[in-house]
Amino acid sequence: MGFIQPFMHQPNLFSTINKEKITTDLFQAYFDARKNKRNTINALAFEKHLEANLFTLANEIIERKYTPKPSICFIVDKPVKREIFAADFRDRVIHHFIYNYISPVFEKIFINDCYSCRVGKGTHYGIKRMNHFILSCSQNYTKDCYILKLDIKGYFMSINKNQLFKLVKEELLRQSLKIGFDLHLVLYLVKETIFNDPRENCIIKGKKTDWAGLPQTKSLFFAKANCGLPIGNLTSQLFGNIYLNKFDHWVKHNLKIKHYGRYVDDFVLIHENKDYLQSCIQQISNYLKETIALKLHPDKIYFQHYSKGLKYIGAVIKPHRIYIANRTKSNLHIAVNKQNLLARSHKPDIEEQQAFQSSMNSYLGIMKHYKTYKLRKEMIFENLSGWWLNYVYSFRLEKFVIKRKIHKQYYPLS
Repeated sequence: MGFIQPFMHQPNLFSTINKEKITTDLFQAYFDARKNKRNTINALAFEKHLEANLFTLANEIIERKYTPKPSICFIVDKPVKREIFAADFRDRVIHHFIYNYISPVFEKIFINDCYSCRVGKGTHYGIKRMNHFILSCSQNYTKDCYILKLDIKGYFMSINKNQLFKLVKEELLRQSLKIGFDLHLVLYLVKETIFNDPRENCIIKGKKTDWAGLPQTKSLFFAKANCGLPIGNLTSQLFGNIYLNKFDHWVKHNLKIKHYGRYVDDFVLIHENKDYLQSCIQQISNYLKETIALKLHPDKIYFQHYSKGLKYIGAVIKPHRIYIANRTKSNLHIAVNKQNLLARSHKPDIEEQQAFQSSMNSYLGIMKHYKTYKLRKEMIFENLSGWWLNYVYSFRLEKFVIKRKIHKQYYPLS
């Protein structure tokens, strides 16, 4: 039997049981979406009428009436300058709804060494794997091996939406007999999410000058027609992995690179043969250009002997040691100074408190895995404003937790 057109309005296909399951799964998606976001204005407004909002959302997606709301666009400067399109909280629930359904499907086909946005992976895992690869390829630093690190130019802004949707749809159809959810409905939501243009009716937060210095290849406002995904959405991270999945397998099986790993669009190949590894650059460039219309960044090609070290996702890997990259240290101190200035200028509101917690914990989350205890101690007890220390505590210098009293009342600045 052929595949029924997935985007037709077919309410008769959905029984009460299906509707109940969809609503239950939306509740789970809501709980996932509100983690670290519960006290934002957007999330609080949604939670105020939680059940009504989720039931309405369930009806909208079942009846094929769901439409994403306008996003908020702004610039962040750290760790690097990026353009962010923040989706409405209601749409974040849908993103988690989609992710919870299709992520397990694609987990089955991803290579182990694709690190971004995956349970049990992440930056720390990627760093450990790269260290292991260097040790293995060099036979514990007794033989030569070489490192090739490459980057894709304007990756998220160059993703072709038609090709991305085709990749997602083909894999879901291929595994359709093993799927335990309504495939038509999920494909409908995937299509609405991929082809939504966040530039339309978006709310610009900040000044026009905030975009100064941001390359056009990193802005959706300059993306080619029908290209580009917004940075900041959970689905964009998952789709970013899907778009390069076939490339990952091609590198390992066609180029025969055993020691390979990728974090978003930043990937590393390690090999004992210098000439062969160097020849891979052009082969990779041709493959990306011909199959998914992507270009290697010409200024971000790193090719060195392993003894020179590897700077990768916030760490520097050298023989017998791994330490935090100088940029990470610098960004940490800048982030602390920014939070100190904020606390001195006014009483931080709930959203600013959450931003503080998220920013600090992102750094501590990386640093706790390496020999950085003295650095963390200095940062918290010597550099961080006393105002923040009155309202947060640091669990073993590994994580900041907001004390509950901060949500009840404010105290004078110290």
